[in-house]
Amino acid sequence: MFDIQFFVEAFVTMFVIMDPPGTIPLFLAYTGGRSPAERRRIAWQAPIVAFCLIVVFAVFGQAILGYLHVEVPAMQIAGGLLLLLVALQLLTGETGPAPTTMKSNVNVALVPLGTPLLAGPGAIVATIVFSQQAEAKSGGILALALAIGAVHILLWVFMRFAVGIVRVIKENGIELVGRIAGLLLAALAVQLIITAVRALVGAG
Repeated sequence: MFDIQFFVEAFVTMFVIMDPPGTIPLFLAYTGGRSPAERRRIAWQAPIVAFCLIVVFAVFGQAILGYLHVEVPAMQIAGGLLLLLVALQLLTGETGPAPTTMKSNVNVALVPLGTPLLAGPGAIVATIVFSQQAEAKSGGILALALAIGAVHILLWVFMRFAVGIVRVIKENGIELVGRIAGLLLAALAVQLIITAVRALVGAG
């Protein structure tokens, strides 16, 4: 049996949280100065990294948090602070080392694109919650797996399409969308922290 309703619910939730269209300015900001071949490589590597992390937390997330005695709001606050640091780097234009250094030492497909921007705290928490629900539904595990796969395919499509946008907006455009992305990411990070604090206050 395939639970279509659960698939739609999981897909829409993961799509909104991971926001494939919203990855375009972030992708452009972190791949500025890269060759087209490097951008294409990062465009498929980042979704694969995010997919692997999401699958790990879908399978082992509950056990990991339980073993470490970590509550979900605590992970949200930590993730929000990490995203806030990334947002400040985008706002100040300091997205990392110089391009020549990044090519040899840092793969932005792993950090910050793969995580925490794609497989961030929101997506991880949602995955853990849906994996709990999937176990109680007939065909829920298959529906969740397909939903996660579909969202990551869309992530690749939007990031791959972003390579073409680079040719249109040039480097100045990349810098502009980087600043805008930093502002939006900062707002998202603060909202994650606020939500987690509200959850802790409500629980207390």
